[in-house]
Amino acid sequence: LPGTVADVDAGAGHGSGLTVQGTWDRRFAPVADAFQANLTERGETGAALSVWVDGTRVADLWGGVADPASGRQWAPDTLVNVFSVGKAFAAVVVWRQVEGGLLDPDRPVAAVWPAFAAAGKEDVTLRQVLAHQAGLPAVRRRLPPGAMFDRAVMADALAAQEPWWEPGTAHGYHVNTFGVLCGEVLRRATGASAGTLLRDEVVGPLGADVHLGLPEPLDARVAPLGWAEAGTPLGEPAGAEGLDLMRRNAYLNPAGLSGFGVVDTRAWRAAELPGTNVHASARGVAAVYDALLDGRLLGETILAEATAPHAATGTSPGRCWPTTTTGGWRRPEPAGRRPGPATPARSPSTTGLLGRASRPAQPSRHRRSAPTSRGGRSSGTPPRRR
Repeated sequence: LPGTVADVDAGAGHGSGLTVQGTWDRRFAPVADAFQANLTERGETGAALSVWVDGTRVADLWGGVADPASGRQWAPDTLVNVFSVGKAFAAVVVWRQVEGGLLDPDRPVAAVWPAFAAAGKEDVTLRQVLAHQAGLPAVRRRLPPGAMFDRAVMADALAAQEPWWEPGTAHGYHVNTFGVLCGEVLRRATGASAGTLLRDEVVGPLGADVHLGLPEPLDARVAPLGWAEAGTPLGEPAGAEGLDLMRRNAYLNPAGLSGFGVVDTRAWRAAELPGTNVHASARGVAAVYDALLDGRLLGETILAEATAPHAATGTSPGRCWPTTTTGGWRRPEPAGRRPGPATPARSPSTTGLLGRASRPAQPSRHRRSAPTSRGGRSSGTPPRRR
């Protein structure tokens, strides 16, 4: 953007209908207008957006209701279960261990986790895990409901699992297992959990409002999702096999794996599920991406390696649209496949959540943005829907 960032306007009273609160640079007034339109015209219940340009926050917006049951309003520190946005934070922690020499992305995972070598996985590398190429998006055998809360059960099941495709030959979104795999590698390499490492090495020093393993006193700040348990299947459908079974189990084995019926419980919030249950505010997500781009979390060389394409664009076994994966992030899909502008690195999520960071082609400065909300449709500000 030309010139310097200045002339910040207060958001109170902007436009009509529900008030968008916060601040924004005058040049970002259309962003505030679009954000408010989500609330007043598109059925959104509540949301927040934090945008940084060249190290300066140029839009800090929030509005609507965080908890329809109580009427609690959305606040600048409202926390949301950001689902797959958390995969980016797990990747940051992994690549910090690579940079520090504790992990090698091209060594077999079995070097730090010997049991992982079972069922033909002796040569699967950490880089393949980060790029969703390991062939382990799901566990085939039925696990008991709630097993995702037991780290050892999930780790042992994935260590014993035969890959659904030959590792390294294709990539398929490891929607829930990405966090389990990264967390177990980190624990075995460092002796600490992913949540501990994220807190001590990343979000704690930054003062970022991001949590993996949410302390109970912070429950009062969470925007509940209200996902009902009714209709969540506990068993296998008759005749399910192959990729159909894989896709189903990736989300529903064990029951509750993706948060259905449990996402608003204390057990879910307290657990450490690195790819699924990070809780954060929009400001917190933006703070991590801001630090990532300006070198406070990873050096330039390792960041370039981490965000370079690791798997060529193509339709993956777990998706019906083309994707390009990196070392823990996903590059933009071809135009028309998914909403959103082209950005070098982003980690999107279900329910309209998104963290993204990008640089100009010939950057002198960096760009950052990170919206959070609840919902499922919107190209500019991810929504929270009724």
